[in-house]
Amino acid sequence: MTAPVRTESSAELIRAEEPVLAHNYHPLPVVVARAEGAWVEDVEGRRYLDMLAGYSALNFGHRNPALIEAAHRQLDRLTLTSRAFHNDRLAEFAASLAELTGLDMVLPMNTGAEAVESAVKVARKWAYEVKGVPADRATIVVAADNFHGRTTTIVSFSTDETARAGFGPFTPGFRVVPYNDLAALEAAVDETTAAVLIEPIQGEAGVIIPDEGYLTGVRDLTRRAGCLFIADEIQSGLGRTGRTLAVDHEGVVPDVLLLGKALGGGIVPVSAVVARREVMEVLKPGEHGSTFGGNPLAAAVGSAVVDLLRTGEFQRRAAESGVVLREGLEALVGKGVVGFRARGLWAGVDVDPAVGTGREISERLMREGILVKDTHGSTIRIAPPLTVTEEELRSALGALEKVLTA
Repeated sequence: MTAPVRTESSAELIRAEEPVLAHNYHPLPVVVARAEGAWVEDVEGRRYLDMLAGYSALNFGHRNPALIEAAHRQLDRLTLTSRAFHNDRLAEFAASLAELTGLDMVLPMNTGAEAVESAVKVARKWAYEVKGVPADRATIVVAADNFHGRTTTIVSFSTDETARAGFGPFTPGFRVVPYNDLAALEAAVDETTAAVLIEPIQGEAGVIIPDEGYLTGVRDLTRRAGCLFIADEIQSGLGRTGRTLAVDHEGVVPDVLLLGKALGGGIVPVSAVVARREVMEVLKPGEHGSTFGGNPLAAAVGSAVVDLLRTGEFQRRAAESGVVLREGLEALVGKGVVGFRARGLWAGVDVDPAVGTGREISERLMREGILVKDTHGSTIRIAPPLTVTEEELRSALGALEKVLTA
């Protein structure tokens, strides 16, 4: 990485944000100016190992050469047409993504929340036109402690009061059941149910991994009930868990798959709803859209992401390095760690509250040159780029041990 070009200090830049930037985030006090691979550099030239990877948006590392090259090539040709016209990159992107996921049709959007909102619309339309649910009576069953975004419809079925308080009235039509509880899910499904929408692994809740067989049970239940299974893989998908998708660990294919974050390669926001043809074909022209969804630059980067995943390299790296991560965390249990959950290069680590809150641990690690982020209470999440080396992982784990036992 080259030297920073800015002359302001981190503190000066942080103070400059205060009066002009909405306070919807509480970032760590580090101002990143450069990045490459698994490393970032602040305006003063200090380097940090990025163990968050943009909440999995940077699965392939900062400024991945193949993705940067694809973006540069496209920037020199065409960036936006809107969907009022065709562009020469979109069909290739959609076909490759459908093939990668084993589904049929793609609805390109931009952000993860847009993908979720789009899936809600598609599921309701399918319920009325295909399943025969009476107008305006469709319901969608979701899981407690979910995180699908922060739009008004999505926070309507959140159980996180920080996300909900002060934003009502809320959108009706959702039923919330405990996560990882098939009996509760079955009791909530009835003839009005359009879909069951869940995260195969709950990320924001602390990387909560369901029991073996839960996803298979959801798939079987939705088939019997004649409703859709929507899997939100916006954080868990595209190599993070050691497979292309988290549902692949149980060999499950949902009716509708939601992708985002890593699909844009850390370069542009790209998301997608990928579904069976029978489901997606309920949408007709004018019923849904996005000016930037499927733009040529996004399609070029998204296609390059699919090319990376086709090789299987990143899935293998996540699986192999995930063993190092798990073993390192196991060694810390009883040394400030009271429990953890991990799959591939993704872990939620529960710290003894007597040692510190998740925020405090994150700040201590930052001072050691390691960037992570807390979730709730004394839980931190670890999700480095899949390009991280085993040596770098061990260094991060050593820093965690240091701050926990100091």
